[in-house]
Amino acid sequence: MLGFLFLNKSSLNFYCIFAKTNTVIMENTVHEQELTQEELQARKDEMLQFYTESLPYLEAQWKHEDLLMKIDEARFKRAQYQIQYAMMMNPPQESESPEELREEIQKERKLKKS
Repeated sequence: MLGFLFLNKSSLNFYCIFAKTNTVIMENTVHEQELTQEELQARKDEMLQFYTESLPYLEAQWKHEDLLMKIDEARFKRAQYQIQYAMMMNPPQESESPEELREEIQKERKLKKS
């Protein structure tokens, strides 16, 4: 089903219009309220408690990501060593000087005499 989403900025209403259906209006209401010092401190304490309780999970995730990074580095280094070893065991052939190349070309080019 094809649908469209429109945002009316003046009244902060979201309009979802779907083909062959009615218009659905979802209102985004924002309630601004003044907090007392006690309520503000209570919210800060809740946030601090939430983040403090999340630390063991984040530390476990950090250790996991760190180990994955070390594994990737070891694989990269191993591949580099293999490439260096292969190049060392099979060095590129020395290119001939331009004069030697010309001589070889001239030797190969012989016209047939009829």
